[in-house]
Amino acid sequence: MSGSLTYDLTLAGLSVGGAAALTGIGLVVTHRATGVLNFAHGAIAMVCAYLLRQFTVVWGWPLALGAAVTLLLVAPAIGVALERFVFRPLSVPGGDPAQTLVASLGVFVLLVGGAALVWGTGARADAPTLVSADPWGQLAVALALAVGVGGVTRWTRFGTEVRAVVDDRSLAVLGGIDADRVAAAGWAFGSFTAGLTGVLLAPYVRLDPYGMPLLVMEVMAVAVAARMRSLPVAVVVALGLGVAQSQLTRLHPAGWAEPLLQAVGANLFVVALLVAALVLPGIGGRDALPRTATTRAATPPGAWIVAVVLFLLPLGLAGSDLHTSVQVPALGVVLLSLVVVTGRGGQISLGQAAYAGLGALFTALLAAGRFPGLPRLPELAALAVAVVLVAPLGVLTGWPAISRHGLALALATFAVGVGVSRFVFAQPYATSGLSLDRPAGFDGDRAYYVLELGLLAAALLATGALRRGRTGRALAAMRDHASGASAAGVRVPSLKLTAFVAGAALAALGGGMLGMGLRAFDATAYDPVRGLLWFAAVVVLGADSALGALAAAALLVGLDAGASGGVAAALIGVLAVLVGRFPGGPYEALRTASSRLRPRRRATPTPLGERVRRRLRSVETGPTGQPPADERPDGTGPEPAIPRRGTASRRPDAPHAPRTPAVPAPGSLLARGIRVTYDGFTALDGVDLEVRPGWVTAVVGPNGAGKSTLFHCLAGTLRPSQGRVLFGEQDITRLAAHARTRLGIARTFQQLAVFPSLTVAENVQVGAEQGRIADPAAAERALRLFGLDGPVRALPAEGLPTGTLRRVELARALAGSPHVLLLDEPAAGLDTAEVTSLTRILRALAADGTALLVVEHDLDLVADLADVVHVMTAGRVVTSGPARHVLERGRG
Repeated sequence: MSGSLTYDLTLAGLSVGGAAALTGIGLVVTHRATGVLNFAHGAIAMVCAYLLRQFTVVWGWPLALGAAVTLLLVAPAIGVALERFVFRPLSVPGGDPAQTLVASLGVFVLLVGGAALVWGTGARADAPTLVSADPWGQLAVALALAVGVGGVTRWTRFGTEVRAVVDDRSLAVLGGIDADRVAAAGWAFGSFTAGLTGVLLAPYVRLDPYGMPLLVMEVMAVAVAARMRSLPVAVVVALGLGVAQSQLTRLHPAGWAEPLLQAVGANLFVVALLVAALVLPGIGGRDALPRTATTRAATPPGAWIVAVVLFLLPLGLAGSDLHTSVQVPALGVVLLSLVVVTGRGGQISLGQAAYAGLGALFTALLAAGRFPGLPRLPELAALAVAVVLVAPLGVLTGWPAISRHGLALALATFAVGVGVSRFVFAQPYATSGLSLDRPAGFDGDRAYYVLELGLLAAALLATGALRRGRTGRALAAMRDHASGASAAGVRVPSLKLTAFVAGAALAALGGGMLGMGLRAFDATAYDPVRGLLWFAAVVVLGADSALGALAAAALLVGLDAGASGGVAAALIGVLAVLVGRFPGGPYEALRTASSRLRPRRRATPTPLGERVRRRLRSVETGPTGQPPADERPDGTGPEPAIPRRGTASRRPDAPHAPRTPAVPAPGSLLARGIRVTYDGFTALDGVDLEVRPGWVTAVVGPNGAGKSTLFHCLAGTLRPSQGRVLFGEQDITRLAAHARTRLGIARTFQQLAVFPSLTVAENVQVGAEQGRIADPAAAERALRLFGLDGPVRALPAEGLPTGTLRRVELARALAGSPHVLLLDEPAAGLDTAEVTSLTRILRALAADGTALLVVEHDLDLVADLADVVHVMTAGRVVTSGPARHVLERGRG
């Protein structure tokens, strides 16, 4: 009997695992051919399942014909259309790969909303059966597809082209490969497997616009476990999880463990997704969001007045029944949590619905006296305590954000959201018999709406506080350039946690308000699909705009209340899908459309405009190497005179200094026996170096010599395998970059690391506030030193000339009063006049006692600037000495 049960459960598990394997194969193939992690895979599966039902059940087509049309025509066509019109515009060289995430979520939301509009939101139980419940059929399909794809990838020309496109799309195109054709084929096959998964699962699971996409997304775990590369691993993991999940149903432990084990047994793929997303190495390496999706846009004049009037309008027009309107302020507070996390902090969070649901659940439990260890509380006090309890849980998503970003962070936050939904909201022991009343005195809709407006105002004030001041600038810096923020002294890890904790608190507040408005805890109101919809809505309407969050709340509630379900999702999906063509969102699309409709006429500049144009076009320079005061593009006037470094400032022993003195000078930065290896390759092999106060130390060498690796070890962005980094007598080998900055070790970047959404003055303020000495006056001194105290100080850093931005970055580094300044190719992108000016500034800094290290390819700059030069080759310092002797020997 036991053997028969084991066999039957194994067969059932293989059936589930076969369907999961199909999903894994489709995701892996799409990712390998296009580099996109297709979050819309489940939505495509759902649409294809609905289409097959429409063809066969509603229209009476033969099953074979309906299946052929659905799987061989419609499903591949969906993939080709997505590649051509949605993802191809995002694949241009220089494009931001993070935009594909927003577009993929947009496709998901659009298909879900469209399916709800066409077929309704109710579950269907009459989906046709394409393959019997016998697992061998589904397993055979999955194995055949895996073997076929593996063979094509390994032994055909097309497979070679796929690998080439994935490795380097631009280089593959130069080699004559049609990258668009490869991507279209990958999308077509991925959509085919999604459709096949949908039609196979539909007869055995709930077919509705929300349930099936989420179910398919849960089994994304098999593709993540396969690192989005290995088809055999994906198939084995899928089958193993399917069988294990089936076998767990045999266990029935007594006591508290039974409901927990039942939950795990029913959601083993969710557990696997959590483990794969939180434990395994991350997928993707870019930051969270498109730059244009998070930049701070100016609020139109009078917009807030209009918003206040619209939010007060229901009090005068809707009478006593505000059942729909009360949902808007509550959802607005939830969406403000995404403004904090995503818009201000620049972090992807697809799990905010979980925190909103926990806020509603904890409020209901506290008000009912069912929360362990706490007495029954009045509703308003229960809401406040629920916020306090949920806020620390923001660490669940904040902790992965410390080391992950981009797609890896998206998966981690989504996995947490799904886990909370499945293991908390869907469990009877947590939610059965719960009701939620409104606070005393606010039982009526009108009174409760007034209370909500007060809480919304408080949430807006809290969100606004995170946009201003020192914390606001630090958050914006982290969002714009996390490495640059860390180099400026911002504690990026703790700031990420702060953003997620604050976001969790706001989401919990909004979720509790929403639950009290509905007078019940409804788990479906906080399911993970709604979290994806909320994220997409906030991003496309202005991630860093509190006004955009309020508009999104009104749009989502109003459209779904006044029309068929799915209208809001479909509209948000369309806007998100267009992110590739209009990266600035709907505002950019409206501006583009209006500009095309306006009659074209030749613009005539005003006298002021003519003077500005002459200034911008001027190429004459003054005696200081900078344009004269009336010709400077930024209007800052002449650069302040900086005294040239005299010979008296050079140490008499500098030309003959040993490479590593036995007694380092106080304030020196030293590398002792630094060794770094990558997968068996030695990048640095026992490097010794000293950067002494008052000296300019240069490191030169060919590409691949190890200069950048050494620089990163000194700056704190890379930890050596062996050896130590010392600052004076303090061992700082294990200190992070921001901690070194606060000790007095500042750095600049080869690729500019300014914060585009902040003004020039705010960029420098970040360095003054987060550096070794928090001195606000230091920002003004640095601005004056680099000639940035004129009108340019109020301009956003985005779009300024490279030379100006180099000065901004250097001013930010110096505003923290560093002892040591590390410069990574500071002359990159500068013209001759700008290099001359930079040389003068660096000489003056060294004369003032600052220790400077310069990694530079421009040997003329090194010869003119450096006291000591170290030449590196193959990870070692091969020559050290005075600049003139070392460089002349090398040239000779």
